[in-house]
Amino acid sequence: MKQQTKIEEVDKRETEIDSKSDSGEKQISAKSKKEIEAVVNIYTSFNNTLVHVTDMSGATLAKVTGGMVTKHDRLKANPTIAMFIAKRIAEELKEKGIGSLYVRIRTKTRNPAPGPGANSIIKSLSREGFKIINILDTTRFPRGGPKKKGGRRGRRV
Repeated sequence: MKQQTKIEEVDKRETEIDSKSDSGEKQISAKSKKEIEAVVNIYTSFNNTLVHVTDMSGATLAKVTGGMVTKHDRLKANPTIAMFIAKRIAEELKEKGIGSLYVRIRTKTRNPAPGPGANSIIKSLSREGFKIINILDTTRFPRGGPKKKGGRRGRRV
């Protein structure tokens, strides 16, 4: 009698596990549509803004600069123009099915802060529905290197 009840309990557990796994498989298949990730390289100076999007292996997916959006040289580094750049980038990335982004911001060497377009590009991309995973500052800075010009007493103005 005891063996029979144990067998029935085991059978009940197996049917419960089977029913859970059936519903679990449906959830997994719905989640299996993994969003493709890309890297957004933003180069901002005080004269221009460049955005270069690559996949994780480094192949170019999209590239838009300030000159491609406006014909006025003085506006290429403007935050408003950066929003238009982000809009163009977003259209191209949505066509390719990309949902999450790693952002790398770079400025001119030795610059303490990025140009005016960097923040507005990130803000616009997040508004367009992209998930921003990471923001990284990749600005280069010299470690020693050649002597700065100006002589022993520095540059006299």
